[in-house]
Amino acid sequence: MGTSQRVEVIAHNTAPTSANRIHDDEVARRYGFGGGLVPGVDLYAYMTRPAPATWRLDWLAEGTMQARFLAPVYEGQTVVVVAGEPTATEASGLTMSIELRGPEGTLCAIGQAGLSGPDGDRPGLSTWPVVAPAAEPPEASPESLAPGTALRLPGERFRADRAGSYLADVREALPLYRDAGVAHSGWLLRRANQVLSRNVRLGPWIHVESQVRHHDLVRDGTTVEARAVVTREWGHKGHRFVELDVGLLADAERLVARITHTAIYRPREPASP
Repeated sequence: MGTSQRVEVIAHNTAPTSANRIHDDEVARRYGFGGGLVPGVDLYAYMTRPAPATWRLDWLAEGTMQARFLAPVYEGQTVVVVAGEPTATEASGLTMSIELRGPEGTLCAIGQAGLSGPDGDRPGLSTWPVVAPAAEPPEASPESLAPGTALRLPGERFRADRAGSYLADVREALPLYRDAGVAHSGWLLRRANQVLSRNVRLGPWIHVESQVRHHDLVRDGTTVEARAVVTREWGHKGHRFVELDVGLLADAERLVARITHTAIYRPREPASP
């Protein structure tokens, strides 16, 4: 594809000791991978780079991003983010196609970023019921993740003076985040991961796809809470999938992002040795 931007990143597995053991080398190999997977939320962070580089804070305030993960990425691999020239459409505003390619050009993820301007039909906060966070999370299953199930993650305060470690983890070099003191889109997407993982008990699980619609900036001192509703749960080729509609709320009163988040919450069992 014709390109306007090309960025190389040395991938980093930020979660080898996390509760999601798909990021652990030994466990991931049992499921047929070459090692622990670099988290999808971090691959997403790599893929966002062309959008704020092109549209600056406007993208973080009202832009969109879709990313679908196709192939694993491992610690230390050099990956390349390739973005197409922004194009204008009457329906979608400005959009750019984005690819994430691994060693030897392997297509690891595809996506699209956009800037369509303020959203006139912004959903109300009542879209996501207020429920108590799970005190004793049930095991993830078709029953505990039935469509209509509401989930909630308590707020986490964004501290601009502490954001440097996250930006280093995702190899973010754009000065915009430090200069403006605003949250990275990938930091927000981690909340969508956590609203799932902290409300049901999971074994190894795999992030498949996310669609993000920003509605406002997250500035220093803002507390970001996640509320979610399960929209789909299904099986395919031995895997169990779940899709969430996630609302990220600033200080419990302002919508800052809406995310459609899809994961394989129960991969098919690996073949016996």
